[in-house]
Amino acid sequence: MRVFVAGHGGMVGQALLRALGAREGVEVITAPREQLDLRDQSAVAHFMRRERPDTVILAAARVGGIWANHSYPVEFLSDNMRIAFNVISAAHGADVGQLINLGSSCIYPRSAPQPIPEEALLTGALEPTNEAYALAKIAAINLCDSYNRQYGTDFRSLMPANLYGRGDNFHPQEAHVLPALLQRFHDAARKGAKTVQVWGTGQVRREFLHVDDLARACLFVLDLPSARFHSALSGPRAILNVGSGRDITIAQLAKAITRVTGFQGRIEFDPSKPDGTPRKCLDVSRMSDLGWQAQLSLEEGLAQTYEWFVAQSQSGLRGLPQELCA
Repeated sequence: MRVFVAGHGGMVGQALLRALGAREGVEVITAPREQLDLRDQSAVAHFMRRERPDTVILAAARVGGIWANHSYPVEFLSDNMRIAFNVISAAHGADVGQLINLGSSCIYPRSAPQPIPEEALLTGALEPTNEAYALAKIAAINLCDSYNRQYGTDFRSLMPANLYGRGDNFHPQEAHVLPALLQRFHDAARKGAKTVQVWGTGQVRREFLHVDDLARACLFVLDLPSARFHSALSGPRAILNVGSGRDITIAQLAKAITRVTGFQGRIEFDPSKPDGTPRKCLDVSRMSDLGWQAQLSLEEGLAQTYEWFVAQSQSGLRGLPQELCA
């Protein structure tokens, strides 16, 4: 089986390469960003026709935390929409048998019921701090569903919880909350700082999923027969939530990170900074009913991620490039 991983250079892409590499009979196809810009429609279509993969996993995206989403909404909307349209439409044009489209839990309304079921999509207003990114991801879901309905394709979308792990982006401004805090507390511990400031009140709740668990979920869903997959859906949209099903407050996350990094000082929260969505925990009952569940606890995942981070820091690196990884 020939599998094209779009976005192989990013955190998710690298986890997919590790998971696929452990399988026999799989040929992985990749293309560095210098050779293939996924925003270039004709280039993507030509690449897909030439390579003729059996399966495509769309893991490429422009990603970032609250600050990055707020600062660059045009890029988050336009780049992600172009990437999704080009890869999904080219996959259809090359008669790709299966496609996994990776979305995000931010597609759901800010006021969605908790835990968030798949049918909550498009039932309310989005969180303003990441609306542009969410709209692009919603468009990708709709495009996959439209191809399925109009052309009988087998394109499936997975909505993961907040991801973290080896290869994450630890940029102090552009990173997501977990790697940003890990980097901040690590630096504070090494400098002997007495306080670390954390954005927001610390009371919002988030669910975290290790990237290796997401990679395992992708392969699990790829292996599902079409009838089995569609029997688990809540409606016409071919989407499934992927997560641990457990959430914690940002204050609890910060405390857990102090234990991992050895920071001995005080945590200060800044309520003048945005919190984002009050709570975001996914209803993962459908994936559970299919027989899949996350394996790594947050404590195990944090320890592994920090070990990798320290090794990278010592070598002068701070994670893999996350923008438009392809």
